[in-house]
Amino acid sequence: MSEQSSNHILMIEPAAFYANPETMETNVYQVENDEPNDVIFERALKEFRGLRNALVECGVVVTTARGFEDCPDMVFPNCLSTHRDNENDGGAGKLFIYPMLNENRQAERDQDLIELLGKSYGVSEDWTRYEAEGRALESTASIVMDRVNKIAYSGLSARSDRALAEQWCTEMGYEMVGFETQSHAGKPVYHTDCVMWIGSTLAGVCSESIVEADRARVMSRIKKTHKVVEFDADQLRHMCGNALEVVGEGGLKMLVMSSGAHKALKPEQESKILQHFDRIVHTPLDTLEKYGGGSARCMLMELF
Repeated sequence: MSEQSSNHILMIEPAAFYANPETMETNVYQVENDEPNDVIFERALKEFRGLRNALVECGVVVTTARGFEDCPDMVFPNCLSTHRDNENDGGAGKLFIYPMLNENRQAERDQDLIELLGKSYGVSEDWTRYEAEGRALESTASIVMDRVNKIAYSGLSARSDRALAEQWCTEMGYEMVGFETQSHAGKPVYHTDCVMWIGSTLAGVCSESIVEADRARVMSRIKKTHKVVEFDADQLRHMCGNALEVVGEGGLKMLVMSSGAHKALKPEQESKILQHFDRIVHTPLDTLEKYGGGSARCMLMELF
């Protein structure tokens, strides 16, 4: 049986960081640079290391790779996912390689890293051919996985293609729950993992961002398997939906988010979260959130 969360995380230390001009059309949460790139990068690197160190201190195993200088969003590893499911692959595991929408995000794929990971996973599934068709499915950012119940939630956007999400579900044996979203700017929320996270027993959902025609259906499906804490549209902008369950020392289940997201929680929401998690791990990620439009969950790739 699949586990929902892992105690082993891959993180990519940035070699450069600034607001990526190629992604701004779809990511309304990032803002244009208003400081020198080197100043932005220095703060972002400090934030990256702060989160990594906090996870290590909690007993999470963190493998770190280094990013490329021409890839400002490589700190958000959205081009790979790993899976280990005895029913589907005989226990050998699978490494999935995803199509990315923007050219400098396509360039993030590190062949040395892919070859290294490939040694631990018996099957590699490479979908990068779909980039030639202008189609994207950006890993766990596009598909929020209920790994235990085999349900895949996908908020559809230019970076989360419906047909590819459906194809992924067929291949992986998941039930597809697709839906439309709307951000404060009127565009779709670019990634599903900004809208929601799934833990072992609790899910967090920015339900206001799911369009009304889909909201009841999606919320009903989640509530069949999980208790739910709901966030409003303002909390989405503070990245409350961009969190991840990880396993720390002694098997403790922890929820990882930014300090900005943690500060935006209402007392009753934090209380509910702590009924399901041993602790909330949070560190400041203000620079990465401001210029990258992503947060803690975006930075963490689970290794199963």
